[in-house]
Amino acid sequence: MQNLERIQSAIAAADLEALLLIDPKNRYYACGFPSSDGMVLVTAEKAYVIIDGRYIEACRAAIGDSAEVLLCDQAHPARKLLKQILDEHNITALGAEDGCLTHQQFTLYEKVLERELKSAQGIINRLRSQKQPHELEYMRAAQDITDAAFAEVLKHIRPGVTEREIAAELVYQMLLRGAEAVSFDPIVVAGARGSMPHGVPSDAKVKAGDFVTMDFGCLKGGYCSDMTRTVAVGHATDEMKKVYDTVLRAQLAGIEIARAGVTGAAIDGAARDVITEAGYGEYFTHSFGHSLGLDIHEAPNCTPTNEFPMPEHTVCSAEPGIYIPGHFGVRIEDVMHLTKDGAEVFTKSPKQLIIV
Repeated sequence: MQNLERIQSAIAAADLEALLLIDPKNRYYACGFPSSDGMVLVTAEKAYVIIDGRYIEACRAAIGDSAEVLLCDQAHPARKLLKQILDEHNITALGAEDGCLTHQQFTLYEKVLERELKSAQGIINRLRSQKQPHELEYMRAAQDITDAAFAEVLKHIRPGVTEREIAAELVYQMLLRGAEAVSFDPIVVAGARGSMPHGVPSDAKVKAGDFVTMDFGCLKGGYCSDMTRTVAVGHATDEMKKVYDTVLRAQLAGIEIARAGVTGAAIDGAARDVITEAGYGEYFTHSFGHSLGLDIHEAPNCTPTNEFPMPEHTVCSAEPGIYIPGHFGVRIEDVMHLTKDGAEVFTKSPKQLIIV
């Protein structure tokens, strides 16, 4: 379990004796078993998974001897089992996910475990931000599915079809090609509704001359893909073509300088400068991109305020946009893997303006 070993090294470096993981994505990251409930305790020498009877058999089969799996039930509550382990090993320096647990949950664990919990969200966030080879392979596979779904959905976009129907077709095509689930509910907005970056698909019908923006992704091995494409229906005006070209040039400018060691602000700025110089600066209303992995939004991000260097092997979106209220919107999004040598773009779908 490569991730488990990385966690053990990280908690030792942070002067912790153990790390408690409650968040489902963090538990999956540590032990490789997905479940809606349970907890994982990672110590310097060993890991424990505490889980109930719904998952116990599958969990033991999936994890093998990489961690000790303990059954919790009414007679053996999870928190009681956890406290027994901590007491047996005399663990006092215990880290917890202060960014995932509510204040109520955090203080409850301190009371039940009779220990002060140390802030350790940053440890797991840093580890998850730097993807390992097996994680990158899952993300490439998820993106391949997403690209294939986009190619098929283009055949279904025409005047009279609704945003909701396009969204449903996207979901169907991704599942048909092996996706485990969608990584988020698809965004499909057409015409004037395209000025809403996160607009919810409606029963509005696509018309000739509309831009249609589609933002969608899926899961493979628990890891996310994410892409956005904006296409024109029937024809595009000169203004539509100009805005589309501006967004594309901005995206390419950001990708061009994106690499490990460059700040998120610099990457965002390279794209933002293109849009501003074209006269559309006020219509670029979000950041250039966000990291993703087990969650669709992770850290760190390519934002105007992120003055920290982007880590090596971070996977980040590249998605500038222009949104003109009452008229239309354009967004083009790829996913890129940041290395010391540059950005490896996972997304293979064409980016030139497509008119269907």
